[in-house]
Amino acid sequence: MRFIKYFIGLWTAVAVYSLFSLSAGPTGISAYNQLLAEQQRQLDNIKELGEVNDELIKTKNLLLNDQDTLLAYARQLGYGRVDEHYVRIVGLGGIKNPHNTAGKVYYTAAVDFLSDRIIKIAALCAGLLVFAVFFVLELIEPKYGRN
Repeated sequence: MRFIKYFIGLWTAVAVYSLFSLSAGPTGISAYNQLLAEQQRQLDNIKELGEVNDELIKTKNLLLNDQDTLLAYARQLGYGRVDEHYVRIVGLGGIKNPHNTAGKVYYTAAVDFLSDRIIKIAALCAGLLVFAVFFVLELIEPKYGRN
């Protein structure tokens, strides 16, 4: 029975390693949740880029097919002559900003996790601590042992 007490230190080390690996390790729950949040952020960015793309396609079609829109954009870009009369076309939302942006670039954030080396060191320390406690208790037991 005395020999089994020392295996508790080994079991403690395995339990601490397993717990830390499952919760905060490189493939743990915390890293998984961070990756899910990053995936959602990227999906939102893709949706926003799709909306920007639709707006740019509408603007392109207007510039290809509507002569008045083409003249309005040309004049906003400074291609008008002094003797020309300027006509303001109302109702075209894209004319306020002729230089449309193509969206934002998002870079994935680095996943924050405990390295495997730190987890192994913590597990080893916990196992050695439990082992040391049982060893000290065994040394003290004969001195103050059961009567």
